Order: sequence, then structure tokens, then C-alpha cells
Amino acid sequence: MFTTALPRCASVLLLLTFTASCAPASDGQASEAASVEADAGQEQATRRIPQFENEHVEVWRSIIMPNQPLTMHRHDNPRAIIALNGGTLTVTTDQGESYDMTWETGSAYWLEADEPGEMHGDVNEGDEPVDVIVVQLKNVGGG
Repeated sequence: MFTTALPRCASVLLLLTFTASCAPASDGQASEAASVEADAGQEQATRRIPQFENEHVEVWRSIIMPNQPLTMHRHDNPRAIIALNGGTLTVTTDQGESYDMTWETGSAYWLEADEPGEMHGDVNEGDEPVDVIVVQLKNVGGG
């Protein structure tokens, strides 16, 4: 039984681990993994790799290469970020405000949903790729 003493993001990770271990792997997931390995020898680009999705969560891996800005986007739901290879992203809002988000390798972080109507773009200005798993909740707030 889970206890209420767990931080919110730890509860999400436990749910994800349990849910993923109960779900059969699809042929699409195996094909995607083979495709990623086949592309390993080519110049790498920033990309999102779907990992798992059900009615509760959407999980993807984001590999953010140095100096390849992400287009403006938003997150309507809260999410946990697990840094496989950490780094710092410079985030710029559609209002022109900028701030840095630093993630340490092996650590997990909780990010609330974006403010309504707010958009942002990210860029990794470091020398190494930032590689994270994103676990985004669905249907939060009765939506």
C-alpha cells in the first residue's frame, strides 16, 4: 500500500512504474527503439520519443540537443521530469521573459501546468544533450 508521506512526484513515478509493468509492450514501441538505435550513427537532432500512454498519463523522452531551440509550446497538465542526462535549459516565454531551469542527472522534478494562454520555448545552451523522461498527467482538474 502506498503511503501519503510520498512526495507527489514520487507517487506519480510509482503509478507509472506499476502501470507500465502491467501493460504489454507494443510492436510500435519495439520498432521505435530499433529506429532510435539505427539513427545513433547519424547527426542527432532534438526529438521527442513516445514511451507510454494510457488514460492517466502520457510519457515521452525528450532529448534536447545543444543550440537547437524548441518551438513555442505549452503544457496544459502538470508533469514530472526525470533527468537521465541533466543540464540547463533557457526558457523564453511568448512575452519575452527568460529564465533558466537546471536539472541534475538522476533527479526528478515536478512542474505545474502552464498558465492559461502562456507559451514558451526552450533551448539547451550547453555542450551536451539534455535527456529527460516526461510523465505528464491527464484529465487533471476534471478535464
